[in-house]
Amino acid sequence: MLIRTETPADVPDVRNMTAAAFDRTDTPVPVEVPLLDELRGSAGWLPALSLVAVNPRGGVSGHVVCTRGHVDGSPALGLGPLSVHPKRQRTGVGSALMHAVLGAADALREPLVALLGEPAYYGRFGFHASAEYGITPPDPTWGAYFQVRTLSSYDPSLRGGFAYAEPFDRV
Repeated sequence: MLIRTETPADVPDVRNMTAAAFDRTDTPVPVEVPLLDELRGSAGWLPALSLVAVNPRGGVSGHVVCTRGHVDGSPALGLGPLSVHPKRQRTGVGSALMHAVLGAADALREPLVALLGEPAYYGRFGFHASAEYGITPPDPTWGAYFQVRTLSSYDPSLRGGFAYAEPFDRV
């Protein structure tokens, strides 16, 4: 498996794979698909942090993206969606994507990555409840599910409310 930045040619495969990964019987198109479309056209899109996992036959088996977020007006990152094709789930693709995007974000001197997700899963990547860092989620009901992973450039004075890239508010 190779992890690399997404190219324009990958977009249709990423859309299809994301739809398959988040497929639910109650909705024809999972919300993650239009969210990605909206993010790609937004000021928060960071091409260097949109990564794909490519299988040996050349197909996209996973995708992760971090977009520009803010903590009380200071730059930070919001992670998501992270998606893995159903046939490749539980094979290490998601973990590899997570390690790659965290490494890339750290290399870009970003201070932290925030996400909404299952603490038992994301805790193994160093994420902790945002409240431990004085960072409040966009929705207070998210509680411990809103998590933060600090990176090398993190400064403990970075505290306050977190805001995702604007499409998260619309989609």
